[in-house]
Amino acid sequence: MVDALCQQHLGKTAGVTEATYAANPALLHQPLVLPAGLVIRLPAEQPAETNRPNLWD
Repeated sequence: MVDALCQQHLGKTAGVTEATYAANPALLHQPLVLPAGLVIRLPAEQPAETNRPNLWD
């Protein structure tokens, strides 16, 4: 469920799911379906890396 939460709010899961667990160590002790009212800190959005070549340069 944490990965679905990250995908819904941040648009990706790679790296942010791990960062979410690191910021919320108590999540490891929660059931798969998270209880209502649970406060979860999401990591700050990181700008996307752009290592792609530009075809117009």
